[in-house]
Amino acid sequence: MGEIVSIEALAAQIKDGMTVALGADNAGPAMAATAALIAAGPKNLHLVCVPISGIQADMLIGAGCVGTLETSAVTLGEAGGAPRFADGIRTGAFKMMDATCPAILAGLVAGQKGVPFMPIRGIIGSDVLKMRPDWKVIDNPFAADDPIVVVPAIRPDVALFHAREADRFGNVRIGRQAELAAMAYAAKTTLVTVERIVETSLLADERSAAGVLPALYVGAIAEAKEGAWPIGLAGEYTTDTAEVARYARMARSADGFAAYMKGFAQRFEAVA
Repeated sequence: MGEIVSIEALAAQIKDGMTVALGADNAGPAMAATAALIAAGPKNLHLVCVPISGIQADMLIGAGCVGTLETSAVTLGEAGGAPRFADGIRTGAFKMMDATCPAILAGLVAGQKGVPFMPIRGIIGSDVLKMRPDWKVIDNPFAADDPIVVVPAIRPDVALFHAREADRFGNVRIGRQAELAAMAYAAKTTLVTVERIVETSLLADERSAAGVLPALYVGAIAEAKEGAWPIGLAGEYTTDTAEVARYARMARSADGFAAYMKGFAQRFEAVA
């Protein structure tokens, strides 16, 4: 488990039609891997954003890799809306599965526990139920007159994210980002890019071992310096807000998006 591979070999493990779980921008989006994935060109991916996404999902949509998008939001934050996502919604380029943050996290918990669904509160009376026929309202078996929503388990083929470091044994430091562990536990395999690979086991120190994802849940690791850029990575570097804004401007058109992505790919080729 936790085999160390090239970033191209890591991206090549994501095939047409797979369900891929992506973390939010504050949880280490694997942007270097996204460049390699777009170069590999898989189609009809089902993206599950945990629980939202930003530039990573927008790029995959713009590159024509996405067939289904399950998310609570896709946004570029202070840079505004996600342009390729918005265009895809207008043109029907992919199937949209509206979700809520608690629903996505509950679905992953069900997936990791091997149960078919998980009950959640707070959705009854909202319009989102009309858009999700796979979410059911049932009677609480333990109380009268207490309807409750159940959401199906989410079991991704792949969980993909970027982290600060891994060790030679395949363990990955995720720190406080518990949603990354939820993704990994529910997925069939987890692919991780990291800033660096260290020789000492990350599980050796009792004080920090709780923030480490064990190699048991990791399929492959690739080293990618500044692999979350232009998004920041906690404890390493901050978000390049000017670059995100530049993407937001250029990606408003298909031609501008293509021009941006050419430079984006070259940037990571130069780093490699």
